[in-house]
Amino acid sequence: MIIIRLDRVLADRKMRLNDLAAEVGISNVNLSYLKTGKVRAVRFSTLDAICKALKCQPGDILEYVEEYYEADAPDSE
Repeated sequence: MIIIRLDRVLADRKMRLNDLAAEVGISNVNLSYLKTGKVRAVRFSTLDAICKALKCQPGDILEYVEEYYEADAPDSE
């Protein structure tokens, strides 16, 4: 599963979501959806613009966490 860490990067940079939205040229609502992980895809051009504005790498914003499903979980016995 991919976790969006945009809120953490914004806090580190002391930048508000509205300011980032204006600089990137994306609506505040769409950027908010991205921040809360309610999107299924992100365009590379959008990711590029966000990274440029925040002076960061994509890995600072996106994090992969392996999901375990019940069938994949090790036996607890």
